[in-house]
Amino acid sequence: MPPFRTVAAYAPPGVGLLAAGLVTEVFGPHGAALPGFDFALCADRPGPLPTDCGLPLAVPHGLERLAEADLVLALPGAGFRTPPPPAVLDALRAAHARGAVVAAHCVGAFTLAAAGLLDGRRATTHWRFAALLAERHPQVTVEAEALYVDEGGIVTGAGAAAGFDLCLHLLRREYGAAFANTVARDMVLPSHRDGGQAQYLAAPVPEDGEDERLAEVLAWAREHLDEPLPVTELARRAMMSRRTFARRFTAATGTTPHAWLRSLRLARAEELLETTDLPVEEIARLVGYGSGAVLREQFVRRRGVPPRTYRRAFTEAP
Repeated sequence: MPPFRTVAAYAPPGVGLLAAGLVTEVFGPHGAALPGFDFALCADRPGPLPTDCGLPLAVPHGLERLAEADLVLALPGAGFRTPPPPAVLDALRAAHARGAVVAAHCVGAFTLAAAGLLDGRRATTHWRFAALLAERHPQVTVEAEALYVDEGGIVTGAGAAAGFDLCLHLLRREYGAAFANTVARDMVLPSHRDGGQAQYLAAPVPEDGEDERLAEVLAWAREHLDEPLPVTELARRAMMSRRTFARRFTAATGTTPHAWLRSLRLARAEELLETTDLPVEEIARLVGYGSGAVLREQFVRRRGVPPRTYRRAFTEAP
């Protein structure tokens, strides 16, 4: 199927103002260099809608836009413990049945669960409400630690700012790494966080000199992906023991050094495959893999297709 062009976001009463602004910004215009989206914010009825901040939000469209969109988003709202009206659930089921991608982040996952769209699937939500989602919907496999979970036609994300990660993942999946990175740069956001990364970090901001050194090492590693970058070398640059470095790294990023580097290398390889004619062997060298065979093996394992197939998907004219 071609990438989604039309996007409709359902906003429930008490919708999160951050969530509404987030999707409006991601799927809004980003300059002439990028294809625009036909974006619509929807509600049960068009008009003023209360938000979680107490400010009214003008919603111009009703549920009819959900019947036309290639991508349908269920936004989180303060009243998520009460199921939405039947018309909303029917519209979400119909969108999924006709092949639209249906996604939600934070407690918007409860809306998809109420529609039965998460039954038999993996899903995530805000870590604070993961146990409640699992209790109310035992047919759903809740992955409480994940930033987002991609089940193909159904994608769910964690709370608050993880909605950015979910949206950027959808852009990356449908339009490629170069497109998603451009949108992320326009919004001054990190270009990619892996879905398996922990959503809750005990120490998410630097607290002392060691964490500042860690941040400097991570920035240095991003600029030297063509080098081997063993953990011992990263720990040395951070002036930490290997054990302390690994502990600090996991606390700061929610993942291991090896997994972080692998995600970074594959993301960079994606962008090079999309935007250059470089041979796979040269791309492998530039992102730090010993050979094209190693890159191919990692690409097939993590992306499901070999690099040349990925390149054709994003470079051949439709």
